[in-house]
Amino acid sequence: MPVRLLLLALGTFAMGTDSMVVAGILGPIATDLHVSVGAAGQLVTVFALGYAVLAPPLAAATARWPRRRLLLAALALFSAANALSALAPTYPLLLATRVLAAAGAALYTPTANAVATTLVAPERRGRALATVLGGMTVATALGVPLGTWVGRTDWRLTMWLVTALGLAALAGLALLLRDLPAPTAAPTLTARLAPLASRRVLGAAATTLTFFLAFQSVYIYLATAVHGATGGDADKLSLVLLTAGVLSVAGSWLGGRLVDRAGVRAVLLTGSAVAACAFTALPWLGRSMPGALAYAAVVPLAGWAVSVALPHRLASIDPANAPLLISLNSSALYLGTAAGGLAGSAAITVLGTRWFPLAAAALALVACATAAATTRDQRSPAKATATAPTPARS
Repeated sequence: MPVRLLLLALGTFAMGTDSMVVAGILGPIATDLHVSVGAAGQLVTVFALGYAVLAPPLAAATARWPRRRLLLAALALFSAANALSALAPTYPLLLATRVLAAAGAALYTPTANAVATTLVAPERRGRALATVLGGMTVATALGVPLGTWVGRTDWRLTMWLVTALGLAALAGLALLLRDLPAPTAAPTLTARLAPLASRRVLGAAATTLTFFLAFQSVYIYLATAVHGATGGDADKLSLVLLTAGVLSVAGSWLGGRLVDRAGVRAVLLTGSAVAACAFTALPWLGRSMPGALAYAAVVPLAGWAVSVALPHRLASIDPANAPLLISLNSSALYLGTAAGGLAGSAAITVLGTRWFPLAAAALALVACATAAATTRDQRSPAKATATAPTPARS
């Protein structure tokens, strides 16, 4: 495996860790900065919203930059922002540094994916993309529980850990990433948003947004949901997060194979329904460690299988414009994550710390219904070819 691909993946690992690790250290942040846990959860919301809003205009503004310079600038901004997060003396300043970190991530991640395809032969581009995107999945499996464990006594240590990861990727790419091809002509911001005029694209994006709204409204506040099982013990919480992370990797692997065999529609409907059932059971499962671990196994497995089906569905709508459509899926995903922080906080206020996952169950059913209403039954390519001149590939 080329070292440069691994360094690109190290960057996505750092950003994946940064985007979600706050969920594991909400308590220490709230205590240190004298805010509520709900307010601390908005740090995840701000990062996700910043990424979703900033990614399209930043991509358009830097379209003509050399790719190497853009990657290094993005990592430098990201690392500096996390260092400022570690030093932030007040909650408002911490929020501001989260926006800066999101800007760095919004610049880096799409560029790293594009660069990965130029570093290998055409027949290996899929594996190259899987390597770079795998950094995000591994961040869920290892980075988040590691960051939670590091920050169990001082949340600022977690921010320093993410800073170190970003600087390591920056140093490695500065030394080894050379001779990249010049960027080709990039679409304008208007062109990037034009596919939203399609009802099929809107339906797919709405499914992504709603599903991640449900998923993240619990994940961001998972420490609260399983407090009955962990008793506030950081080591027990790290175990729950580690279990969720490992099953996220398994869910991503399983989702890719199920999409090929059963089709996008089946994966979307089954995964959403399973997640809704698990959210409904969480008020009881979260009272004991076996129950919390069972939840941490089921929901990530179903959720990450769905997360593979979602961009596959969008790309299949118009394969010629797949990169644009997948970027819209990413924006919908991060908007759902941002809204999830708000929805989770509101659900805690209205339903209480034990029963708030029931709101996520209702949202998951909405995502399931949206997917059912906006997708068709997808058959295997061989069968579809026999009965229709222009089959949909999903």
